[in-house]
Amino acid sequence: MKLAIVILNWNGKELLKAFLPSVIKHSSNNEIYVVDNASTDSSVKFLELNYPHINCIQLKHNLGFAAGYNESLKQINADVYCLLNSDVEVTKNWISPIMDVFKNENNTHIIQPKILDYKKKNYFEYAGAGGGFIDKLGYPYCRGRVFNSIEEDKGQYNDRTEIFWASGACFFITAACYKHLGGFDNTFFAHMEEIDLCWRAKNKGYRIEYIGNSTVYHVGGASLNNYNPKKTYLNFRNSLYSLVKNTQHQLITVIYLRLLLDGIAGLKFLFQGELNHTFAIVKAHLNFYQALPRLIKLRRQTIKTSKPENLHPSIVWSYFVLKIKHYSKLHK
Repeated sequence: MKLAIVILNWNGKELLKAFLPSVIKHSSNNEIYVVDNASTDSSVKFLELNYPHINCIQLKHNLGFAAGYNESLKQINADVYCLLNSDVEVTKNWISPIMDVFKNENNTHIIQPKILDYKKKNYFEYAGAGGGFIDKLGYPYCRGRVFNSIEEDKGQYNDRTEIFWASGACFFITAACYKHLGGFDNTFFAHMEEIDLCWRAKNKGYRIEYIGNSTVYHVGGASLNNYNPKKTYLNFRNSLYSLVKNTQHQLITVIYLRLLLDGIAGLKFLFQGELNHTFAIVKAHLNFYQALPRLIKLRRQTIKTSKPENLHPSIVWSYFVLKIKHYSKLHK
């Protein structure tokens, strides 16, 4: 099977300088592509001068994560894509365990490795950790990370298991699955598009796995950090988008409860004096209402399986009311 490692870059010259060497060192015999999302720094020139053997695809506009990958992957011929953030350090033998699964299991089409924190390497990283899950109201969490509670890596997730979603920080997917699903939803722009894609994959019967004997280290927040209201807007809006498109549970009840909890989050930001984040949630909801007719149409196309997801009832209740902070206790 032919693997293409595809790194999306936007004004990330310093990240490429820091992390591309590890990808080259530990990815021999695999093609590496850098997709430049119309950077205004000297990223492309840096690649041309220092890594002329690296395939560089230049996009005319910043299309974001979703459309950036959708557009660039049309130009790449491979059996498996590894969509890799530019702020990820890979390790020796990170590819082999994952490709072995693709070669030997016909129904596994999406895989995530163990993702640890580059800045604190004995801890899991927020975006993906030991594999992603979601509750009935659309709140994501991971083995190794529930909301902001991050676990230390003590080998507790050195396993291989089925998960609900794989992190976009290091996202392996077969070309056949990607094309069948139509790729990412361009309207997401960035954030949670991988969860939406995985949810659509689940609804069509594809298997998603976590492989714990493959490890990468992720910086996280290189494009938008948690203090940026734009990230708040995208996360709240895109989560609602994904819920309407994909949930097999009682949609009206789920959306009502989710909007209520979003309102509480907005009030919390307001009382903390973080007005920009409150306005970001309001803006996300207004955009969601405007997009609702389109999302309903997409929902009719997405829901295919009669078997409902086995999702946790409410991670918010478990975490904030029952004070359950770790995945292992959450699923006892």
